[in-house]
Amino acid sequence: MSLRQRLAQLAVCLQEPQKVARFQRLCGVEAPPSRPAAGPSAAEEEAEAPLAGDARRRERQPGAPGGPQPPGSDRNQCPAKPGDRGTPNGVRNALASELGPAPARRAAGLRRNSLTGEEGELAHVSNWPLYYLFCLGTELGNELFYILFFPFWIWNLDALVGRRLVVIWVLVMYLGQCTKDIIRWPRPASPPVVKLEVFYNSEYSMPSTHAMSGTAIPIAMVLLTYGRWQYPLIYGLILVPCWCSLVCLSRIYMGMHSILDIIAGFLYTILILVVFYPFVDLIDNFNQTHRYAPLFIIGLHLALGIFSFTLDTWSTSRGDTAEILGSGAGIACGSHVTYNMGLMLDPSLDMLPLATPPITVTLFGKAILRILIGMVFVLIVRDIMKRITIPLACKIFSIPCDDVRNARQHMEVELPYRYITYGMVGFSITFLIPYIFSFIGIS
Repeated sequence: MSLRQRLAQLAVCLQEPQKVARFQRLCGVEAPPSRPAAGPSAAEEEAEAPLAGDARRRERQPGAPGGPQPPGSDRNQCPAKPGDRGTPNGVRNALASELGPAPARRAAGLRRNSLTGEEGELAHVSNWPLYYLFCLGTELGNELFYILFFPFWIWNLDALVGRRLVVIWVLVMYLGQCTKDIIRWPRPASPPVVKLEVFYNSEYSMPSTHAMSGTAIPIAMVLLTYGRWQYPLIYGLILVPCWCSLVCLSRIYMGMHSILDIIAGFLYTILILVVFYPFVDLIDNFNQTHRYAPLFIIGLHLALGIFSFTLDTWSTSRGDTAEILGSGAGIACGSHVTYNMGLMLDPSLDMLPLATPPITVTLFGKAILRILIGMVFVLIVRDIMKRITIPLACKIFSIPCDDVRNARQHMEVELPYRYITYGMVGFSITFLIPYIFSFIGIS
């Protein structure tokens, strides 16, 4: 057997949903007894599938586990139809509403899909410390974490590191989301997998952007801070594998990714960092100092968005991509204005490496005030822009706005809403809010 055939067999093996289900059972997660039985065994599926191992072979029509797809069916359709509570990508998912009231020691599915209304399964959980640990791990790749993490770096720790973390995050997430829509592999099949979280279930699976973010952020933190700040390198060497493994394993635990998705996301991120990290300083300096940087930033991010939104069907991943690009453009433009107004100047090179300041009551109090005031302002900006952009986009493109969920499933509404809203959020984080901090004396 050739090396290529062995690698193909290994890929098929790592992609099997039975391995995800086995990991879940090992961690104490099992489906309730009332759940429909799983389809064919892994050996049967492998015998039926070609050696190349197309992940889409696992898809089944709802109500006919294990049955063949009818001729002409769209085996790669990503979004669920409005009002259809079945899961996208041809993956069947038992809903909480079908299982009745949950008895004690069952965990409800996390974070319903806001666009499709899909809910996660109820599940028997016997190891609650692992459950909460992996809930934390999966949140390290969600919007709530990002909207707290990046502002905290920019407002309280090191604005330069925060900005460059955003540059790396935008690049990694953009390439990951685009790759998903090109490869178009579905999520692991359920059954046998228990879908504890379905918030991103209407997106494709390969590669895992959670794994990509969970790999890029800790590695970039160490690369950007070591030598700039005084701390033992062992701290970074401990942080990277702990953070990365927690996020990656949490996605298998939640039933959202196969082992192959996770490995591919990790390796893809390493490749991106090797190629693009040497240019991060150049990009950040350009964003701050070049006279026409805002025009270039906005034009580039719009062009990237247009390029990635020309595929055939709507997917929530494209809304996420618009959000990522909008945030990156807003933060970059805000840093340009902040630099030219002298609000948040970076330390000069002769001050490096920076020493960690002693934690005093005043320092701690100002940090808390900056977070509280800044996040209130961020939420206000986001809410105002949401109330403006969605009805405006609906009016421009003649789309009914009485049901916001259905309206947002139209690309013409979701993309302007995400791009403009989070562009303003990013601009606020790096300019408007630091200006308020300077005005009230807590910068």
